[in-house]
Amino acid sequence: MLSFDNTANAFSGKSDSDLNRSYMLFKMVSNSGLVKFGKSFTNFAIKAHLPINGIIRATIFKQFCGGENIHECLKTVEELGKYNVGSILDYSVEGKTTESEFDETAEEIIRTLKEATTNPHIPFGVFKPTGVGRIEVLEKVSAGAKLNTEEEQAWANMQRRVDSICKAAHDYNVHLLIDAEETWTQVAVDALVRDMMEKYNKERAIVFNTAQMYRHDRLIYLENLLKDAQQKNYFIGMKLVRGAYMGKERERAAAMGYPSPINPTKADTDREYDTAIEFCIKHIDKFAICAGSHNEASAELLVKLMEQYNIPKNHPNIWFSQLLGMSDHISYNIAKEGYNVAKYVPYGPIKNVLPYLIRRAQENTSVKGQTGRELNLIMKEKERRTQLKKA
Repeated sequence: MLSFDNTANAFSGKSDSDLNRSYMLFKMVSNSGLVKFGKSFTNFAIKAHLPINGIIRATIFKQFCGGENIHECLKTVEELGKYNVGSILDYSVEGKTTESEFDETAEEIIRTLKEATTNPHIPFGVFKPTGVGRIEVLEKVSAGAKLNTEEEQAWANMQRRVDSICKAAHDYNVHLLIDAEETWTQVAVDALVRDMMEKYNKERAIVFNTAQMYRHDRLIYLENLLKDAQQKNYFIGMKLVRGAYMGKERERAAAMGYPSPINPTKADTDREYDTAIEFCIKHIDKFAICAGSHNEASAELLVKLMEQYNIPKNHPNIWFSQLLGMSDHISYNIAKEGYNVAKYVPYGPIKNVLPYLIRRAQENTSVKGQTGRELNLIMKEKERRTQLKKA
């Protein structure tokens, strides 16, 4: 019987010192003022070349990242694999701007795909479109604006990189998740990923797009994509998430005077997320899904839908996914029941993944109940272990 309250399962991969570190970190990020100060201080310390890498590595980096390179991640991959939890190696370097840097990122992503061919605990590769191309070019293409000669070349380069990554995933037979971007760049991403699906998903779903269900147009998007896939005979890979840019989206819409693309309430987003899950399950002959959620109710719904439609727990087209260092009570308990589960395992040089780490801290602070839930579960497990030692 699936239960998210089983902390013995949830933290079976953590030592007492791991638990203590997690408790300290979530206690800190529950304080929004402290998170703001930490962001400012960390940025200052990096620019001033202060020796803080060791502190970051031993705390927030160790909690949320697998290492600075693929080799360092393999220990985490192996540890997760012991509990039937897969790993998604996520090269989380952000802020690159030159064509040579984008080429290097694409090559690194392909190396993660190659690693997956010999490691059964790595079921997916992943990349973020703005990691391999210029965001301003994506924005202009999405708006249908005319590109100048330099921008046309940059767009052609980005298309080449995306195609080379998708081709490698196809040739290596590894699922590939393509993360979502903001709405003003996502139009170009959707079109590009659809082309990659049509090209590389003829036999099975290799390439996955990401639908952020806090957008009120994503159900229609899924319906239209299914019609296209049925007409052109390809399979759809889809990662379903609630979304990561809500504040930024609403602020931009208000500032520029257009209707917000975001659902009015969290309840609306929850409903649309769950509707999308059911839509994909009803059409599982055409869809492969990765349910990226830290929401227990949505995980329970997917389990119930699989039971309702008589879908095996280990069906190759259905995966649950959470971030490393978060929601272990979902990941480990679902994996214990025999379902497919994979953790995002971010990695990269500490200095370059700091934007990712700071965002994780900010998201934990802003998501209602997230840090409280993590803290309560950690405290429950610490108490369970204390009582076990006394017995």
